[in-house]
Amino acid sequence: MNSLLPVIYHGAFMWSIGGFVIVSITVLACASPDFNSAYFVFCNFINQTGWPDGIAWLLGLLQGGLGVTAFDAVAHMIEEIPHAAAEGPKIMVVCVGIGTFTGAIFLIVLLFVSGNIDDVISSSAGPLLQILIHATKSNAGAICLLMLPLVCLVFATLSVMTTSSRMIFAFARDGGLPASKFFAKVHTRLGLPLNALILTSVIVILFGLIFLGSTSAFNAIISASVVALDLSYAMPIAVNFIQGRNALPDRKWKLPRWFGWTADCISLSYISLTTVLFLFPPGLPVTGSNMNYCIVAFAIIITISVFQWIVDGRKNFTGPRVNLVPESAMQPPTQP
Repeated sequence: MNSLLPVIYHGAFMWSIGGFVIVSITVLACASPDFNSAYFVFCNFINQTGWPDGIAWLLGLLQGGLGVTAFDAVAHMIEEIPHAAAEGPKIMVVCVGIGTFTGAIFLIVLLFVSGNIDDVISSSAGPLLQILIHATKSNAGAICLLMLPLVCLVFATLSVMTTSSRMIFAFARDGGLPASKFFAKVHTRLGLPLNALILTSVIVILFGLIFLGSTSAFNAIISASVVALDLSYAMPIAVNFIQGRNALPDRKWKLPRWFGWTADCISLSYISLTTVLFLFPPGLPVTGSNMNYCIVAFAIIITISVFQWIVDGRKNFTGPRVNLVPESAMQPPTQP
């Protein structure tokens, strides 16, 4: 059903923005006039981590950063996007803008209607559901509202599976994976990298089994993926930055030069700082249960990557192979 992806993603976008509006208006209307104060929302700082306030605030960037992560998804789908040279970068910038705006507004709304914050922190229902319960004063109403972001996660799963399979395909096409020829195949009838998609599905299922066995191990993998994402963003930014933002050829759409330099400086500074901080334990004192095992998961990723490079990658990797079309050309999905 590759041809339905544009319709699904248009629906996902409308659902996401519509859900944001519906939840925000509903909780504000139901909680009125029992709002928390503006001082609580914008000035009050609660630190239960054991870290100094400044470190605790910086560690909180991990959750905030998730809202503007994965804008690179369009890059992995770029071969299937019409007018990609102009539309691709625009989509990236717009995604960051939308994520920043809606994320900030949504958090502010939730803080205004959160009620007793101690109950939210200690709730076994989870903070979001507990805030919705406080705001609506109804378990059923809160659960109905919770369905809106949960469906967004289903759409996000489709997006992640689609883009990650294309990433595996592209890396395999360049000879960067074990059994690259197998994972670089494109199904002739479906017009998508089916083997890469199956690999993605299997890995996700394995992560789910890890979660059932050990939440600490699962959280370490998730944290390591955020660090790895940031570092993968940093590398091309740094190369372009060091070369005076002249590493790329002339293109149809690009940021103003002053804005590009500013964005590069901020992003490289942010990634340099958070890559170190995200390896810190979330709280003090450190115990076996609250230790951040991200560094272990990240070390395993690096070890496997280095081993793969020595054994196979350095002999076969050539990238990017932009003109190689294995078995059949990937057909762009029909536009609605």
